[in-house]
Amino acid sequence: MNKAELANNIAERLNLSKKLAEDMLETFEELVTKALLANEEVTLAGFGTFSARERAGRMGVNPQKPTEKIQIPSVIVPKFKAGKALKDALKGKRGGAQSAPAPASAPAPVQPQPEAPSV
Repeated sequence: MNKAELANNIAERLNLSKKLAEDMLETFEELVTKALLANEEVTLAGFGTFSARERAGRMGVNPQKPTEKIQIPSVIVPKFKAGKALKDALKGKRGGAQSAPAPASAPAPVQPQPEAPSV
């Protein structure tokens, strides 16, 4: 599901205009980004926690010249840690057991994108 599809689903579930749902998503993104830039965490109870952390600098290999070492600088990266309710919902799906359906008024959880592996 992409951002436009998510906005459509929110609009349909909550009987809102598509524009209002898109604005809500934009505002959510802006607020989370602002909090992470201020080195704050954003926790949605049961769903998960957004945070920012520093990935340490390290020595790497130049892909164009494999014999050449290069210094990879440290960088601030976003991180998402899934909450218990989200983990439990996914366990139910993976384990073959059916998880309880979400109430009609609650939006379905969105699966986060996997974090890039640290090297």
